[in-house]
Amino acid sequence: MVARKFVVKHNDSSFDVEYDTDDGFEVLKFQLFSLTSVPPDQQKILGGEDDRIVLDDSDLMSISDKLRLVLIDEEEEKSETEFAKSDEELARMLQAEEEALMMQQLNVRENKEQVEQRIRPYVDQVLMYEDTNRQTAARNTVPADKLEEKALVALAREGNFEPTKSEQDHAFLLQLLFWFKQSFRWVNAPPCDNCNSKTVGQGMGVADPSETLYGASRVELYRCNLCSVITRFPRYNDPLKLLETRKGRCGEWANCFTLYCRAFNYESRLILDFADHVWTECFSPSLGRWMHLDPCEGNYDNPLLYEKGWKKNLNYVIGIARDGVYDVTKRYTRKWHEVLARRNITTESVLSNILSNITRECRKNFASQVCSELEERDRIEEEAIERDLYSNEDASISLPGRQSGDKEWRISRSEFGSESLSSSCCPVRKCIDNHVTKIYNAFSPIISYLVRQSSSKSRAIEVLRSLKKILVDLKNSPYKARRTSIDSVPSSTQFVKMIASLTQLLDALSLKIDSDVNGRMDICLASDPVKTSIALPVVFHALDDLIYNVNRSRFDKNSLSWPLLKLNRVCCGSVLGSGEELPFGISTSAFDGTRMSKWEEPNGATGCWIIYKVLDNQMYELVTYELMSANDAPERDPMDWLLEGSQDGGFSWHVLDEQTSQMFEERFQRKVFKIKSPGILANAFRLRFIAVRDAKATSRFQIGSIDLYSKGQEASLE
Repeated sequence: MVARKFVVKHNDSSFDVEYDTDDGFEVLKFQLFSLTSVPPDQQKILGGEDDRIVLDDSDLMSISDKLRLVLIDEEEEKSETEFAKSDEELARMLQAEEEALMMQQLNVRENKEQVEQRIRPYVDQVLMYEDTNRQTAARNTVPADKLEEKALVALAREGNFEPTKSEQDHAFLLQLLFWFKQSFRWVNAPPCDNCNSKTVGQGMGVADPSETLYGASRVELYRCNLCSVITRFPRYNDPLKLLETRKGRCGEWANCFTLYCRAFNYESRLILDFADHVWTECFSPSLGRWMHLDPCEGNYDNPLLYEKGWKKNLNYVIGIARDGVYDVTKRYTRKWHEVLARRNITTESVLSNILSNITRECRKNFASQVCSELEERDRIEEEAIERDLYSNEDASISLPGRQSGDKEWRISRSEFGSESLSSSCCPVRKCIDNHVTKIYNAFSPIISYLVRQSSSKSRAIEVLRSLKKILVDLKNSPYKARRTSIDSVPSSTQFVKMIASLTQLLDALSLKIDSDVNGRMDICLASDPVKTSIALPVVFHALDDLIYNVNRSRFDKNSLSWPLLKLNRVCCGSVLGSGEELPFGISTSAFDGTRMSKWEEPNGATGCWIIYKVLDNQMYELVTYELMSANDAPERDPMDWLLEGSQDGGFSWHVLDEQTSQMFEERFQRKVFKIKSPGILANAFRLRFIAVRDAKATSRFQIGSIDLYSKGQEASLE
């Protein structure tokens, strides 16, 4: 441990900051955030007489005790800080490019035919995506309403309850990608048509008329290991047939997914990698640029995935669309000088002429205004690609190796790398979890009512299960018009009597009671349907926990305490983690109230941390907290940890609780811990996870949920 004191100047103010190197550089940035309101990901810290940029612990140790903090401007950030190559490095790269171009001119023949043979078939291929019958067939296979709901919920989890049309379209496209990843099947070797056993390849066969009808010019043959029957695997090129088979390798995946993108009116390209891969690009109006989407991997907007994650030696990456063909190789590399040395089919000038000629052919029937707009978009794209080509890759982002295909096949292709997309440098994230706290609090009047009515434990559980059934029926109705009748459960009479006790819960779910003249009582939407969509998963899991605790506890007025009632949950703060899994294991997943998510720290097995900063620096006295194990991998469960509180936004910390040798016996198991040092008011809390259950078996840490509860008024029967 090394402790240092810094004087940090920001604008016209100076702050004294104490820094403990054990806490890590990101904690220092969070301390500065609490003082200056400059988010960590927008901080530029300067030190020394030469105003050198401070990037990590080692930089801090070598400079004076005076620092300067400035807010990064996006343009300044891109051109002057982490994205800019050093002059020396850039000069070396440019020199290497010149040499590669010179060697290409000397050694490469102007092989126009070979390039055209690779590209031309795909020009005809993408025109099938414009066929209205194929598009209609594709849309008919998609649960569009469910994907729309998921897209809006994803935006709401980021605090965006009123997205623009372009934001909604962008979010829907991502949900379409995730759905496709789950609905399409990768084929290494198809199972036997006769007995469903494993098969082994027997070479190629001749396509029959029913197969060539859908563009299957190649047919792979496989012999069953058990019954010796031959199974045919036609490599269909018509996406209409792929909507039916829903299986294949990267060619079939990208072919079918690109049709789906066009069916929902996204400007799309089929991306052909000459080094043997295919994927999709779509233009995102929300981002204002083309976005990489790989349906095989379920990965998006990570164009360096192949070079950095798969360690792939790229050469030519060509985008093919209805409006032209594009050399987009530079989008997918930060080693252009190395890629150039591998581009040995033809010269750069010949390739450019080929692509220009094909593009003119594609646009020959377009209106002049449309052509002008496309040319302008092409120009902007080309400038952006050139600008990004010499930027530094984000070292905090770890891109995975190939996930699709069996392990041996991936290893044989040298595409087997790390397991997941992760970041060791997280932004501060805001918790959108007020609904979670409101739901937890809303069970107090329900349980209090049942106790006042002297309900037995079994009767209380019956009522709670009936309440869950009503809400399940509600969830299964269309999300924009959710409605269900209280009469649908045997305990309907009981519910009518306890309507007043249900009001708080219904409000937390953005629901209301609607009665008609005949006395029928329905539960229906009270406001924005997305608020109900984001809250329903929370109430189901909360009801399961409540039923579990009722079953284990006495059920009388003396039992109205923790863990039966969970009151005064702290919410709406901001969170910073030592690392996170992208996009589904981010830090705020620990606070969203559902079992479907978790915070995952890829390098946290031997130590990690998460800081919760309270909204508006309010002061809370914690009395208890609850941790829930995640869905899988028990070896990643926390075993030893410290909970600390800070009264000054994260400068100094006081230990509130310490736990060692804890064991979660089950998945989704909740454990309650009382604060051992009560009476401390704090506006920031830090959980320092010191060890996981089995650090020898994993490098990862994960936690299903974290709930912090403050001191407040006890539940009352009055």
